[in-house]
Amino acid sequence: MMDENKQVNNTSQQLGEPIEVMQAMNSDSPAEINSHESGNEVTEHEVTETNLSGEPVLTEENTVTAAQTTEVDTAALEQLTQQIESLKMQLEERSTQYMRIAADFENYRKRVSKEKEEMDTQVKRNTIMELLPVVDNFERARAHLKPQNDGEMTIHKSYQGVYKQLVDCLKRLGVSPMRPEGQEFDPNLHEAVMREPTDEHQEGTVLEELVRGYFLGDRILRHAMVKVAAPKEDGAVEQEDEPSEENG
Repeated sequence: MMDENKQVNNTSQQLGEPIEVMQAMNSDSPAEINSHESGNEVTEHEVTETNLSGEPVLTEENTVTAAQTTEVDTAALEQLTQQIESLKMQLEERSTQYMRIAADFENYRKRVSKEKEEMDTQVKRNTIMELLPVVDNFERARAHLKPQNDGEMTIHKSYQGVYKQLVDCLKRLGVSPMRPEGQEFDPNLHEAVMREPTDEHQEGTVLEELVRGYFLGDRILRHAMVKVAAPKEDGAVEQEDEPSEENG
């Protein structure tokens, strides 16, 4: 038997046939034949799954996976959209709150500034009101004192200098005097303490300022006490004429 195989091998070598083919032909093992057949089947299956262009063919499993991926992406997109809408609403709410707080703070700032200004004015007013009687005394002294010699003149000039300094300080604080003489009586500015019958001035005319009034800025610091003109009565005129007739 071995001699026959050698002869077959020698014959195949002479004819140029491969040794492997001859061995396959001479092989009596069914396992080797089945393995070759299964290899051919796998190759044919791979060929059927590949198209002519070399791209993989979509199978049912790939289609399900793609659908699941699309559903996941859609759910994520919807979630992000909801988050964006929620953030927009929060932003609008915060913006509204900020504008309301800013408006409240601006109103508070204006109110505090106005209250501070009014408080400063009130403190200034109260302080100046305490100094006005001193100014009144200086004015009375200047009106009644008439220096007769050099010594009295020196004293007069001294207190007049103090008076001028005090008046200048009041002017810097915004104090200005009223000048009501010859004007019509105004109850908002004047306080009538005397009435003098006269036909030389129209009724209600301020004849004399008895106590000076002052302004603090555009506000009234103190009303002026004045004497107001009143019309003459007929009885008073007749009484004045009777003594003149008796004397005649």
